[in-house]
Amino acid sequence: MVERMALGAVLSALAMLAGCTHRTESWQLTDVTGHLPDLDFKLTADDGRPVTGDTFKGRTSLVYFGYTHCPDVCPETMGRLMQVLAKLGPDAQKVRILFITVDPARDTPQALHEYVGAFDAEHAEGLSGTDRQIESLARRYRVAYQMEKRDPRGNYEVTHSSAVYVFDQQGHARLMATDRDTPDTIAQDLRRIINDPS
Repeated sequence: MVERMALGAVLSALAMLAGCTHRTESWQLTDVTGHLPDLDFKLTADDGRPVTGDTFKGRTSLVYFGYTHCPDVCPETMGRLMQVLAKLGPDAQKVRILFITVDPARDTPQALHEYVGAFDAEHAEGLSGTDRQIESLARRYRVAYQMEKRDPRGNYEVTHSSAVYVFDQQGHARLMATDRDTPDTIAQDLRRIINDPS
């Protein structure tokens, strides 16, 4: 509930981004081509190896910022992305989901590995880094997140935006999907990116 209330402000920020972009008849998702930077980072994968944006070139990447203790938005988004992969059929082999944590203090590589593996160990990979790395990357892609107040047991939630960013095989930012976009809509645009990445 806390996350959904905070998303109002985040969606306003995303609306400003959408205002700088254009929806054409050719894309159903928000076209961010030329408005967001290429996939570029240095993080740690959920198997402990260092990775960069270049590591994931050659496949279409779906980038989502979330965290493993998320009570609702993250599992809902990951579930929707699983539906997208199912609709893609054989083309799903050309897609990678990158789940980037906004809670690196709790989301160790092992925790991320177990979390994404519960959805799809073949196509999804969890990524983490230092607080500074995550903050810098979130700013790069205009992702808002904030740690909420801890409860007496030390637990806390993280409010965060829920957009999914689509990068083509060359690592160029192409599209943005929100929770209003259906799996059918996402799959349709994804298939076009996969088959014509230019």
